[in-house]
Amino acid sequence: MRILILGAGKMGSFFTDMLSFQHETAVFDVNPHQLRFVYNTYRFTTLEEIKEFEPELVINAATVKYTLDAFRHVLPVLPKDCIISDIASVKTGLKKFYEESGFRYVSTHPMFGPTFASLSNLGSENAIIISEGDHLGKIFFKDLYQTLKLNIFEYTFDEHDETVAYSLSIPFVSTFVFAAVMKHQEAPGTTFKKHMAIAKGLLSEDDYLLQEILFNPRTPSQVTNIRTELKNLLEIIEKKDAEGMKKYLTKIREKIK
Repeated sequence: MRILILGAGKMGSFFTDMLSFQHETAVFDVNPHQLRFVYNTYRFTTLEEIKEFEPELVINAATVKYTLDAFRHVLPVLPKDCIISDIASVKTGLKKFYEESGFRYVSTHPMFGPTFASLSNLGSENAIIISEGDHLGKIFFKDLYQTLKLNIFEYTFDEHDETVAYSLSIPFVSTFVFAAVMKHQEAPGTTFKKHMAIAKGLLSEDDYLLQEILFNPRTPSQVTNIRTELKNLLEIIEKKDAEGMKKYLTKIREKIK
């Protein structure tokens, strides 16, 4: 299969590495400097090269801020039977775009990234395949993700956004709060160091990505839950309520079993 990957960033390079030995692949990036470390694949910087390549599948690995722009840039030169796809963690506007594009499409979300995951060992990581997509496109990504030993889930666009609001916004907000109130320690404990590593990794992510995940319409209710739990915990601490603390710890231990 001829596969075009949009964007030569970390995830674009990762998908190129995964696919280039079984498929004829090309990477397109408007910034030629991004293509310096991409190997075993065609490296395109013009639309004419894409037109001549005639891709059968496009994987949009551009950063979230430019996902739709990247699609709009290349659509005029794609064959009409080409399947277009994205791997974005934020699906805002994509369903409407796909339905109006006239192209077959598939949307997935590999729920890992170079910041935290070991890309050579993904057996404990997850991927979401959006059910509202082309059948053959979904089969392609299912086969690929199974090869990577990912745990695969199939959700609608709406179900995906709800899942992301829960699984990403809660740890994101919790990490932001930790980073906002922390003070540098000369002799930090193990837990502090682990939290600090997570905070540094998260805050190295693209600002727009963090913003879009937190601006998910379903995020405020999750943040409200955090605020409620902090209020309850603060009352227990202020009262030095040992019995209340025991019940609280029992409750949260049950949640993480």
